[in-house]
Amino acid sequence: MSAVATADVARPKLVVTRPMAIVGVLVAWVVLWFLLRGQHTLYLAPADTTPLQDSLNDLRDTVDANRNTSPIFVYGFDVIRQVIDTLVTAFLALIADPSAGRPVPQIGWLGVVAIGTWLGYTFGTWRIALLVGLGLTFLGLQGLWVESMQTLALTLAAVLLCILIGVPLGIWAGLNDRVNQAITPVLDFMQTMPTFVYLAPLTLFFLIGPASATIATLIYAIPPVIRITAHGIRNVSASALESSTSLGVTRWQMLGKVQVPLAKRTIVLGVNQTMMAALSMATIAALIDAPGLGKVVLRALQSLDVGTAFNAGLAIVVLAILLDRSLTAASVRVEQEQHGGPAHPKRRRMLIIGLGVVTLFAVYLSRTYLWAAEFPSEVSIGSSIAAGVQAATEWAQLNLYFITVWCKDVFTLFVLDPLQSLFADSPFYLTGAAVLALAYLLAGVRALVVAAVCLVLIIVTGLWSDSMVTLAATLVATVVVMVLALAFGVWMGRSDSADRFIRPALDAGQTMPAFVYLVPFLGLFGSTRFTAIVAAVVYGAPVAIKLVCDGVRGVSPTAVEAATSAGSTSWQTITKVQLPMARRGVALAANQGLIYVLSMVVVGGLVGAGGLGYDVVAGFSQAQLWGKGLAAGFAIVLLGIMLDRITQSAADRLGAPN
Repeated sequence: MSAVATADVARPKLVVTRPMAIVGVLVAWVVLWFLLRGQHTLYLAPADTTPLQDSLNDLRDTVDANRNTSPIFVYGFDVIRQVIDTLVTAFLALIADPSAGRPVPQIGWLGVVAIGTWLGYTFGTWRIALLVGLGLTFLGLQGLWVESMQTLALTLAAVLLCILIGVPLGIWAGLNDRVNQAITPVLDFMQTMPTFVYLAPLTLFFLIGPASATIATLIYAIPPVIRITAHGIRNVSASALESSTSLGVTRWQMLGKVQVPLAKRTIVLGVNQTMMAALSMATIAALIDAPGLGKVVLRALQSLDVGTAFNAGLAIVVLAILLDRSLTAASVRVEQEQHGGPAHPKRRRMLIIGLGVVTLFAVYLSRTYLWAAEFPSEVSIGSSIAAGVQAATEWAQLNLYFITVWCKDVFTLFVLDPLQSLFADSPFYLTGAAVLALAYLLAGVRALVVAAVCLVLIIVTGLWSDSMVTLAATLVATVVVMVLALAFGVWMGRSDSADRFIRPALDAGQTMPAFVYLVPFLGLFGSTRFTAIVAAVVYGAPVAIKLVCDGVRGVSPTAVEAATSAGSTSWQTITKVQLPMARRGVALAANQGLIYVLSMVVVGGLVGAGGLGYDVVAGFSQAQLWGKGLAAGFAIVLLGIMLDRITQSAADRLGAPN
């Protein structure tokens, strides 16, 4: 008995760790995929629809048939559409489109350039004024003045609505914990949804056109201003509040004279983020007939005209830079005024008045003379830019053919195709079981429940196979994003010079709308899935890199110094100290990278990415597939919720104390 007992004690116990379990799930999945691939995949051909999707088409037809008689539309949605149409039309008539019997807008190009320059100096600096003046002039030189002003008008109309709704709501959330807790999940949900998702449902209620585009832009762009305004109100100095309370001010006086003024710079930063989001959405809203630069890019992408797409994309970038720099400078100006104002207030005031007089004269000229109203087409360089880019694209396709095709084919053959086959060609119950097992191992029971509900609803949409194609592409792009994030984020976190050199490029990348990223890669790689994935990587990398960098910089210097004094090499310090201690930041980088990548992979449906993005685009272009496109939008939301919940819960696990 003693020998047996000794043997039992000596026998090592097998402990299955979480990484071992994850590897086991993946190995079992691959083995079963090899045995069962092609069976029960729930594949639906591009031109086919399910009964649910047909029902959605019938719903659209019913809505269209009763739109002019139903009280819900006559006194509800139609009224909202008419009000917003009136607002957008007013902005368009002011700076973009002919109005009031005039062949030109109310304010011509010279007046707009003068107003922009004056605003740049009044709320910024002379450098910002010069940037705005030259930038607006460049838009005209590109031959895209009208389209640029249409995009600007649509963006400004949406941002005005965002401010009118979002700032009061943000102030309320900043003052009331219950309100903040109630709206936070709603804002999280809105910010996880890719841009495409808003479009199809809105066309059902508001038809296509500027009104739907503005409402879609409003929904997409309003969360930042609400969140950041609430943050600003909550972070007002406690000492300032106590001092005001001791003076006997009322609640409204406290809000109007203390909290809002002290949070003004933060609120302006929130408006800046909303402006960038609105510009991004206003371009994508070209899919529902929104006027402006987005429509030019969309037509060019559909015809594979890289030169024209690049010229219009460049105009979008210029517009984004002008808006971003102007609002950033305005926030700095607000902070300066709160701390005593500029060095020479009287001289500056006189310059502002003088520039204002010149601006009024320029507006008068633009309303009176055609040369100051219509940007002269004789000096356009847009066709030269488009021709140059087209020639460069053709040269690259001819001379770099081996490199680009090799990269595309190797990546597609050895990475993308196998993973897509694993997800889409496995039986649906096998893929579902594997995803649920991984969700449980990575993020716990709650994430498992959310993932299970999302997967069941994806099956209900009838788009399981396309959803798995999109999920596979998203995961591939996210892995590449995280490789870049770890490499550059750690470098920036350990080197101030690297941070100063790289961060401005990342900031610039985050101001560009999603459309813009497709253009250069379309020229290099053509209309393929690989093009969409490369664009998604470039789109998602900046935010992930910055989060990893911030996580590494947040590691205690004492821990790093202790590792260095113990003789650790740089590699050991990174892998054994900094990355483990920054693991929550890395997990959050993966979360944000996933959401950005999913959004871009869906936009990649415009250039042949397939999956749910193609279904959404087809739903806009083919009436019989509208219901399928709407179902695809819902499936995208479900994927976003599932991925967000898994990665957020994984981040919480990693951040929890051991």
